[in-house]
Amino acid sequence: MKLIETIIGTANTYLWSYILIAMLIGIGLYFTVRTKFVQFRMVGEMFRLLGEGATDNKKGVSSFQAFCISTASRVGTGNLAGVAIAITTGGPGAVFWMWLIALIGSASAFVESTLAQIYKVKDGDTFRGGPAYYMEKALNARWMGVTFAVLISITFGLAFNSVQANTITGAFNSSFGVDKTVMAVILSVVTAIIIFGGLKRVAKVSEIMVPVMAGAYILVALYIMVTNLTEVPAVFTLIFKSAFGLEEAAGGALGAAMMNGIKRGLFSNEAGMGSAPNAAATADVSHPVKQGLIQALGVFVDTLVICSSTAFIILLSGMYTSKESDGIVLTQNALETSMGSWAGIFLSVIVLLFAFSSIVGNYYYGESNIEFMNSKKKYLNMYRVLVVAMVAFGSLASLDFVWSLADMFMGLMAIINLIAIVLLGKIAFNALADYQKQKRARKNPVFRPSDIGITNAEAWEANQNQH
Repeated sequence: MKLIETIIGTANTYLWSYILIAMLIGIGLYFTVRTKFVQFRMVGEMFRLLGEGATDNKKGVSSFQAFCISTASRVGTGNLAGVAIAITTGGPGAVFWMWLIALIGSASAFVESTLAQIYKVKDGDTFRGGPAYYMEKALNARWMGVTFAVLISITFGLAFNSVQANTITGAFNSSFGVDKTVMAVILSVVTAIIIFGGLKRVAKVSEIMVPVMAGAYILVALYIMVTNLTEVPAVFTLIFKSAFGLEEAAGGALGAAMMNGIKRGLFSNEAGMGSAPNAAATADVSHPVKQGLIQALGVFVDTLVICSSTAFIILLSGMYTSKESDGIVLTQNALETSMGSWAGIFLSVIVLLFAFSSIVGNYYYGESNIEFMNSKKKYLNMYRVLVVAMVAFGSLASLDFVWSLADMFMGLMAIINLIAIVLLGKIAFNALADYQKQKRARKNPVFRPSDIGITNAEAWEANQNQH
């Protein structure tokens, strides 16, 4: 067992410290240039589309619900514990690199989610899709799609859900003294009720939980910033000086700040990873680019808003200089320093909402990929039972090994997806040009695959034939 742990640890070091960081930054910059900085140019359009999606009354999954499913998975304990760990190991400068990777990575998020929309398939009165689907339909590489589907189903549906369940039981045990076994039973039952209810129920739960939990947490962070307004400029100075190694006393050297900020930023916002496109594909929109833009905004919300909230809570409290290594405990201590002892209880509730919404979002990523491999209902039900079992297991287990294993699978999954989206990038660029052309003509953009010369976009072709 020790040998396996060592092998996985070494593999993760190379994957995350060298290969993936180089690929994600390089590919993110390439997409940023090729889309003419779409993530900055079209921010206004992103917000407009999100508002449009929130008032949509279509039968299927609205673009707002799809945004909430992906945000539910993105916004998890990484936004609370992960940011704290980045600051303690890389210094306050890690926050700057976290911001930078979000700004670059949102172009990759745009491309992968637009592709997922183009190659989605009809599933009753909803849709499903994601990297496995565009690998099969656009690259004609089912083997690649199946490999990706296996990796994401294990990583998100099983391993990451164990980790999220573990965080919930740990937080409730330390704050309220709730027995871990009791918590394991409650979590397992609630998870089963939601996931056996299908995509519509997942979408409904996400639509309610995500705005509430994120909103409450951001309001607390804003309150702390407003009440410490005179300190805020000093915090920004500290972040920028530490980011370039100019303030060594405040944190690690330049390399540590860069590595930890980028790594934790990627973990949190998942841009280019191939996970969010599974949610993006479910949306019922008139043009794929609409959902691509909404998912690019999701990266900003995750990192620039929610991760920054945690960073400012910690940096304004001054607790980042303590030697606390447990990320969630550090965030809890920082909140209590600024707000009083009730803040620790508040954070436990937020942890429950963040982590549980991740369980729901993560499960859906697995469901979509199980259906890609085999659409028989019995396999999906077997997978649902496994997910519930892993939530129960995660609530009670020590998870260092599961976490490392998930990191490795997620790294491999990301590499496969990044290769696919680089090969297919031109399709997303053409779709963006088509969208902008229709917008300039003052039309509500409607997608016709033949207009940009693509085939195998079956959901859109069926739609085109009806009109």
